Amino acid sequence: MLKASYLTQRNSALLSLIIVSTAVFLSVLDIFIVNVALPSIKTGLHGSDADLQLIIALYLLGHAIFLVTAGRLGDYYGRKRMFIIGMTLFVISSCYCGFANTPLQMNAARFLQGTGAALMLPQSITYIQLLFPDPQQRIKALGIYGSIAGTASIIGQLLGGILPDLHTPIAGWRLIFLINLPIGITAIIAAWKMLPETNPEKDKKFDWMGVFILTITLCFLIFPLVYGRELGWPAWTQLLLVASIVFLFIFVKQQLKKSADALIDMRLFRFKDFKIGLLAVLFYFMVQDSYFLINAILMQTGLGYSSSAAGILFVFQGIGYVIASIWSIRLVPIYGKRVLQTGIGIMVITLIAHIFFFTLNTNSFTMLSIILFAYGTGCGSVLPSLLTMTLKSIPVGNAGTASGVFTTLQQTAIALGVCIPGGLFFYIIQQTGYIPAYQVATSVNIGLLLLTGYCLYKLPEA
Repeated sequence: MLKASYLTQRNSALLSLIIVSTAVFLSVLDIFIVNVALPSIKTGLHGSDADLQLIIALYLLGHAIFLVTAGRLGDYYGRKRMFIIGMTLFVISSCYCGFANTPLQMNAARFLQGTGAALMLPQSITYIQLLFPDPQQRIKALGIYGSIAGTASIIGQLLGGILPDLHTPIAGWRLIFLINLPIGITAIIAAWKMLPETNPEKDKKFDWMGVFILTITLCFLIFPLVYGRELGWPAWTQLLLVASIVFLFIFVKQQLKKSADALIDMRLFRFKDFKIGLLAVLFYFMVQDSYFLINAILMQTGLGYSSSAAGILFVFQGIGYVIASIWSIRLVPIYGKRVLQTGIGIMVITLIAHIFFFTLNTNSFTMLSIILFAYGTGCGSVLPSLLTMTLKSIPVGNAGTASGVFTTLQQTAIALGVCIPGGLFFYIIQQTGYIPAYQVATSVNIGLLLLTGYCLYKLPEA
């Protein structure tokens, strides 16, 4: 638990919230800024479609593998220490990304970057749980946290479009990684000087075997999904997918045996809203990043939009997100899950509008801006409160592990979205072209959103 002197100082709590929110700002920034800049990165590194998917998927894989581990490391060694270590790794690997010369170098750096994000992100979520013990204040704090993520998405989309078009001594796409340095270094210094430390819980054993089995499970799942389509699904990709299911079963059995010292406290799954909320997270985040991947590729490679034009268009989506997220913070305590269900409905309707717009090829910048803005309002109504809805019944003592499970599933779902709807998009492009590929991939995303809406419907009322 946090030292009492910190918990009694509201200004200290707010300052700490700002510091730890740099974790979600940078981790989200580096998803969205890369999405828009992918065509420029592909050209600069002479990469393939699979390399493009790996630039996203390996970042998410590093993120997913170590999130639960990072939550437990924060319990064991102290959250301030792990936050600073994670931010430092993120800054160093961002620098490596900025100077990569081959797809292999880039993807190795992206994996390390995702690992750094994983180490710092669970600490930030747990700090919020501890710094704001009052449920209403915690909802507001998580709402601010979600709004910061939304702001990062706007900035990322804008910079991801503008920076690759700049004529600078360094290729513009490299700057999208190097801008992390001043933000990250400032956050490290601020955390070192001002962030309160938590009391380490070294009386508990660390579950290294659980870490190993979970790592193997996620690697066996993600790699064949990324490479299978490009390689024609050779036998090894199919075997790895089967093995991932086997290792998941082994992991669950191992965690049940470990009980108190387990990497994941399986008692968390006794909470109905936690279980259903995780299913909603799975379906929702499969849409989240695949949406930006297929739209960025369609606009720039398929329809000839410049990266700047695509970036500016995506900013309208981000503006809609921020506006809706601010309102949702106020409305969720009153109307509960109905706010999120409304957001899902808006997203479904606007994805249908996306399909009609690109199929008819109306080429209206204004109309597309309105569609993207509306889609963003749907996202903003869902995303900031999805974490709150999922973790609302979890005891504070289990906040670190629960937030790690939430974010691990979130990042794994994003990677699955990149691999499944995204992989389907790339496959159909080769068969029939960009518009049919977009229609199919976006229809899959609509189906996933409908499943998300069903899960929200099944969530218990507050």
